[in-house]
Amino acid sequence: MKAAVLYGQEQVRVEDIAPIALKSGEVRVQIEAALTCGTDLKVFKRGYHAKMIVPPAVFGHELAGLICEVHPDVKGWCNGDRVVVANSAPCGQCFYCQNNQENLCDDLLFLNGAYAESIVVPTRLVQKNMLRLKGSTPFRDAALTEPLACVVQGVEDCRLRTGQRVLVIGAGPIGLMFVALAKNAGCIVTSAGRGEVRLQAARRLGADHVIDIANQDNLVQAIKSQSESVFDVVIEAVGKPEVWEAAVQLVRKGGVVNFFGGCPSGTSVSLDTALIHYSNLTLLASFHHTPKAIRRALELVEQGVIRSEDFVSGECPLTQLPDLFKSMTAGNRAVKTLIRVKE
Repeated sequence: MKAAVLYGQEQVRVEDIAPIALKSGEVRVQIEAALTCGTDLKVFKRGYHAKMIVPPAVFGHELAGLICEVHPDVKGWCNGDRVVVANSAPCGQCFYCQNNQENLCDDLLFLNGAYAESIVVPTRLVQKNMLRLKGSTPFRDAALTEPLACVVQGVEDCRLRTGQRVLVIGAGPIGLMFVALAKNAGCIVTSAGRGEVRLQAARRLGADHVIDIANQDNLVQAIKSQSESVFDVVIEAVGKPEVWEAAVQLVRKGGVVNFFGGCPSGTSVSLDTALIHYSNLTLLASFHHTPKAIRRALELVEQGVIRSEDFVSGECPLTQLPDLFKSMTAGNRAVKTLIRVKE
C-alpha cells in the first residue's frame, strides 16, 4: 500500500510499504479522509516528536474510514463499520488516569499513519478511542474529531459561560474551532488573527468581532485599539512566547487566560507578577484530550456545530504530500487540506 513515511527534518517520502499483519485485538481501517494538521507541520519541520513519532515512521494522525479487516478475537466490530479513530489512548491505570486526567497519562499510546491507504489500530485504541459513525456523517467531517477534542478540553478547562466576552488570538484551525465552540456556548467572541481567508472563516463561524493583526508591531495595542470589549477569557491559540505575554495583558481583572498554543521547546516567557497577583488572574494551559472529550467532539461534529466546509480549504493527492508540506513550511495559509489517499 502507499503511505507517507517520515525520515527526518523536512524529509517525507510516499512509498509502497507492506501492510502489517494484525495482532490480537487489532483492526485495520481503510482511510477515507485524512487531514493536515499544525502538529504534523511542526513534526515535519523538526523531523520528530519525542512523544508521538520517531522516524522512520508512517505519518499523519487525523483520519476517518471503514474497517476492512478485524482480528478474529475482536468483538463488536466488523468489516464495513464506519469509524473515526483518535490519535492516542490512555492506559487507564496510572495516577493521572485514576484521577480523571487521562490527557496527562504517563503511558499515552499514540497512533500515526493517517497519510496512507490503510492503518492498523492497536488494541488499546480499539477499546478506548475508536468510535462508530452515523451513516450520514461525512468522513471528512469526522476526521476533525481529534483536533476538535483538544479544543473541547480547552473550553471545559476555561468553564465558558453564556454572555462571557471571549478573545481568541490566532485564526488557524484550532483558533477557529475555539471561535465556533465559544459561540455555541453563548459567548460574545472576538477573533484576532491574520490572513483574509481565515478571518472570513472566523466570521462564518460566528465571531462577533474580527481583528486583523497582520503587520502589527504591538499586539496588545492593536487589539485594544480595535476593540471596545474587556475580555473575561483570553485564549492563546498561536504558540509564541510573545503572544502568551500579550494574552495576560488583554484579560480583565479576575479573568482567565488559557495558554493553549504550545510554544517551541526551550522558550520562556516574562510575566508581570504584580499584574497577575493584584488582578487575581487565573492562568491555565490545556493539553491534548481525554476519551470523554473525543466523544463530545464527535457529538458536536454529528450535530453540525463543526463542519469540514468551514475548515478544509483544499485537497491534495497523497503522492504530492511532500510538496504540500514544503509549501506549508513556506507560509501556505490553507486552513486544512484533505489528503486523497486514493488516486
